[in-house]
Amino acid sequence: QVQLVESGGGLVQAGGSLRLSCAASGRTFSTYVLGWFRQAPGKERELVGSISNRGNTNYTDSVKGRFTISRDNARNTVYLEMANLKPEDTAVYYCAARIVVSIAYAYWGQGTQVIVSS
Repeated sequence: QVQLVESGGGLVQAGGSLRLSCAASGRTFSTYVLGWFRQAPGKERELVGSISNRGNTNYTDSVKGRFTISRDNARNTVYLEMANLKPEDTAVYYCAARIVVSIAYAYWGQGTQVIVSS
């Protein structure tokens, strides 16, 4: 069982930066694949990016070059660094965890709101 708690959301102007954090409970954090998702009003939830248990990252095209995912296994925390934010990045951001052999994310945080003003 993994519990995830996001923090760091807020209001930022376009072009600004934010860092989201996701703190996890559990002793097997390092073995999980971690993902950041977002859901904008009226839109489906989308995968922003993920980081494997080995530290390999993947990103959706719209955030490549602007967002960076990292993890600190000693602190049981995963981060989403967001730079050059755009109004279309406005959404509730969620972190999620899955085991390596699964394609489904079984554990989810409660979400943190990010609003980018133009």
